[in-house]
Amino acid sequence: MAQTSSDRNPGVLSMGPEAQILVVEDDVRMQKILYRLFRESGYSVSVCGDGQSGLDTFRATRPAAVVLDLMLPNIFGRDLCRMLKSERPETPVVIVSAIGEVADKVLLLELGADDYVTKPFSPRELMARVQAAMRRMQKTPKVATYSFGDCEVDFSKMSAKRNGVPITLTAHEFKLLRYFIANPERVLSREELLNEVWGYNSYPTTRTVDNKLLKLRQKLEPDAAEPRYLRTVHGAGYKFVP
Repeated sequence: MAQTSSDRNPGVLSMGPEAQILVVEDDVRMQKILYRLFRESGYSVSVCGDGQSGLDTFRATRPAAVVLDLMLPNIFGRDLCRMLKSERPETPVVIVSAIGEVADKVLLLELGADDYVTKPFSPRELMARVQAAMRRMQKTPKVATYSFGDCEVDFSKMSAKRNGVPITLTAHEFKLLRYFIANPERVLSREELLNEVWGYNSYPTTRTVDNKLLKLRQKLEPDAAEPRYLRTVHGAGYKFVP
């Protein structure tokens, strides 16, 4: 078991050639729990005690996933989540925090977090959530750039333009759009989108999908009321028609 020097250790712990999980958590007791959980499942683990060392380690390595607390020294967890996903959107970030209100979960997922587990949590549940987030990322083809109609999207830079004019998409809107583009012409149910893009338990209702599609249409469609690309298939779901 790796050692930490204080209850708020900003240092980094690493070992092993296996797929790496980056844990950013300032509480030593929770550090030890998470370290043991992932090591016993065969992962290499890096543990950082504050936001800045978490960002530095993320930039210096290529972790398979990040487990992130919200209440951190130096860089607050929400800000760190946004920074990580803007730099490397393909890396899953799972939030672990005592804050459990739905509004906070929605905000974090808008910032790009892939899932949210509330403390106290079951170790088995957390492991399942992290592994599910990694599987979702692996299953989605890594489309770097894509154009349709008058829209141009660069997923690596998380930038988008319509008629040459920059438009702002949230991290989760990029994630949803990428999934549609990876599955052209295929009808995608709300349940599939919740499972594959959000993680089914992340949001309380399937209306979340409808609301997110409405926002994407408003930003990308020539006429959001008569969508050309992001179409509704009544009684079944949605499909992307390039």
